[in-house]
Amino acid sequence: MGTLANALQQLRAERKQAQLQVEKLDQAISVIDSLNGSGTVRQAKTRIISAASRRKMARAQKARWAKAKKASQPIAIAKTTTPAPVVKRTMSASARRKIATFQRARWAKLRAGQQKKAA
Repeated sequence: MGTLANALQQLRAERKQAQLQVEKLDQAISVIDSLNGSGTVRQAKTRIISAASRRKMARAQKARWAKAKKASQPIAIAKTTTPAPVVKRTMSASARRKIATFQRARWAKLRAGQQKKAA
């Protein structure tokens, strides 16, 4: 039983030495980091903003955008010419028949090619 107690005591001593060595290594790393300028980066705390404050901020931002938009609009110039109206083109019945006939022939050719591949 005495040998187990001695082994346990020895293991605890080794663990303590290892912890001390790790602490020394951490200190050395922090010193080198501070010399290098990288250091530890602190995260900024996020602000908690009430709903009323967010509404005020939103209104103020919308007002700023409206002001900027108003300032950037060009001065209205009197129109001297009006654009020509778009002419809607209609297709004759014979033209529609020709297109339909062409499309039917095209689809028939495509189907024939597919049947040939399947066979």
